[in-house]
Amino acid sequence: STATGLTVEQVPLPSQEPLLLTSLSELLVSRPPDKGLDKVLASSQWSVDEEMVDEPEKVALKGGEEVAVICPVSGG
Repeated sequence: STATGLTVEQVPLPSQEPLLLTSLSELLVSRPPDKGLDKVLASSQWSVDEEMVDEPEKVALKGGEEVAVICPVSGG
């Protein structure tokens, strides 16, 4: 992404417990450097294992999933 300079990154989950997708957003924002990622994530959608997520607060990650951030597209 433009905000992080990365296109792919492996992120270790903080515990053995499942992590809500909404908590992953908080985890990513807390990592240095602060590049305004919170604003990008707030307006983005998520996909997990190539399936779009409508309710990220109901998705629990167990580890090993492929999570993608789908940034908003502007245009006319």
